[in-house]
Amino acid sequence: MVVNWLGLLSIGVFYIIVLGTGVWASRKSKREEKKCTGNLSEIAMVGGRNLNVWVSIFTMTATWVGGGYILGNAEVVYNPTLGLVWATGPIGYGVSLFIGGLFFVKPLRSKNYVTLMDPFQEKYGNTVAAVLFIPALIGDLVWIACILGALGGTLSVVMGISSSLAVCISASVAVLYTLMGGLYSVAYTDVIQLSFMVFGLWFCVPFILTSPSSANFTVAAVTKLYQEPWLGKLELEDAGRWVDEILLLAIGGVCYQTFYQRVLSTATDAQAKITCFAAAVICPLLAIPSLIVGAVAASTDWNQTTYGSPSPYEQGKAGMILPIALQHLCPVYISLVAIGALAASVMSSVDSALLSVASQASEQNILVVIKVSVLLCGIMGAAIAMITTSVYLFWIFSADVVYSMMTPQVICIFFLSRWVNQYGAYSGFAVALVLRVLIGESLIGLPDVMPLPWDKIQEDGHRFRLFPFRTAIMLISTGTILLVSRLAVWLSERRLLKRIRGAETDANTRYMVPVRTETETETVKDDLLPQGSNEEGEKC
Repeated sequence: MVVNWLGLLSIGVFYIIVLGTGVWASRKSKREEKKCTGNLSEIAMVGGRNLNVWVSIFTMTATWVGGGYILGNAEVVYNPTLGLVWATGPIGYGVSLFIGGLFFVKPLRSKNYVTLMDPFQEKYGNTVAAVLFIPALIGDLVWIACILGALGGTLSVVMGISSSLAVCISASVAVLYTLMGGLYSVAYTDVIQLSFMVFGLWFCVPFILTSPSSANFTVAAVTKLYQEPWLGKLELEDAGRWVDEILLLAIGGVCYQTFYQRVLSTATDAQAKITCFAAAVICPLLAIPSLIVGAVAASTDWNQTTYGSPSPYEQGKAGMILPIALQHLCPVYISLVAIGALAASVMSSVDSALLSVASQASEQNILVVIKVSVLLCGIMGAAIAMITTSVYLFWIFSADVVYSMMTPQVICIFFLSRWVNQYGAYSGFAVALVLRVLIGESLIGLPDVMPLPWDKIQEDGHRFRLFPFRTAIMLISTGTILLVSRLAVWLSERRLLKRIRGAETDANTRYMVPVRTETETETVKDDLLPQGSNEEGEKC
C-alpha cells in the first residue's frame, strides 16, 4: 500500500495543533492547582467546577459529536437497507441532552458529586458501586473502540496507512494530552476539535454536491437510481425496533460518565442547564453535513469515480463511506483539508471517554490511578477498535450496554432512592445481565438463545430482532429493583433477612466539596472565627 504523504502531512498539522492546545491547557491546569485548595484530583476530573460556560457548551457538544456520530450517520443514510429514517442519533442525542438538563442537573450537583458512581457509593456502599461500575466501563470501552475504529478506518482508506497503525497513533495523541491536563486539556482541545469538524465538513459539502459522478440527490431520495432510495423505509413491523433505538439514545445517553463530568464542571446549576440545552440544539445541526454526504454517496455512480466498481457497500465498506466520499467526490486538495480536520476532530470523544473511565477509580492515590487508568483504557480501546467493521453497530452496542444495565440503576438512585436498597440493586443488575446475555449479540459472537415475539430467522440461522428488547430489559430491571427492595424491607422487618443499613459514606464515598481559591478559603475561615478573635487562618 502506497503511503499518501500529503495526506499524512495534512493530518500531522491538525494533530500538532490539537496536541499544542492540550499542552497549553495542561499548564492552565497546573496554575489552577496552585491557586486552589482541596482535592487536586477534582481539578483533573471536573476542572475545579469553574469552566467557562462557552467552553462547557463546546466540550459537551464535542463529546457527543465524535467519530461514531459523524461516520455513523453517514453510514446509515448510505446503507440501502437502512436510510435516513434510521438515522436516530441526531434525534436521540438532542432529546437526551434536553432530558439531562431538565431532570438530572439539580440532583447531581446538589451534593457536589464528581462521578456517576458517587451516589451509588453513598446509598449502597463500595461493593455495589464496584459491581455497577462494570457495565459503565464496558460501555465506555466500546465507545472508545467505536471512535478509534472510525478514525483508523478513515486514515486507512484515505491516507494509505494500515488501520492498526492509524488507531495506535491517534490513541497515543489522545492519551498523551488527556494525561497532561485532565478535563482542562479535554475541554479546550474539544473547542479546537469541534471547530475543525464544523469547518472541515461544511467546507467540502459544496464540492460533494457538485460532483459530476453524482445524480440529483433529491431525486435519489425517493427514486431508485444506483441503489435503493436513501430516505429508507419504516414498515409497521419495524416500529418497535425504531422506537427502541430512539429510547436507547435518548434515555441511555444521560447514563454516561462523560455527561456528568460536563454538568459538574460548570460553576452553577443555571450554567449546567444552559450547557445541556445549547448542546441539545447544536448536536442535531452538526449532523447535517454527514447526512448530506451519505445521501450524495447513495446517489453516486461509483463506476464513474476513481473508486471504481463494485461500490463501497458491495465491498463491505459502508462504515467508511464518509472518508471514501471525501476522497473520490472532492478535488484532491479539498479532500486533504477535510480529512485532516475530520481525523483530528474525531478524537473529541476519545479523550472524554478515556477521562470518564479513569475518574470512576479509587480515591487512594487518585491522580496516579487516573493516569494509569487512562493509559490502560486507551490500550484496551485501541485493541478492540482493530476488529471494528461497522461504526454504527459499535455505536449502538455501546449505548445498548449502558441503557440495559445502567439506566434502571440511575433512575432509581436519583428519583426513587427512598424505595430502593442494595438487595434490589443487585437483583436488578443480575436480571438485566442474564436477559441481555440470553438475547445474544452477534457483534461479539454471543448466541441468541432466547426467542422473542416478532423474530425473523435469517439465512445464517440468527434471529433478527424486531421486538424492542432493550427497553423491555430496562423496564423489567427497574421493576425488579423496586420489588426486591420492598421484599427485602418486609423480610428484614420480620427478622428473616439481615437488617438493611445505610452505607458508611463518610469513610467510603469519594465526592468532594467544591475547590476554593486561597481568597475564598480565607473568607470562609474568617467567618468561622469568633468575633474579636485575632487568629489568622492558615493559607493553603
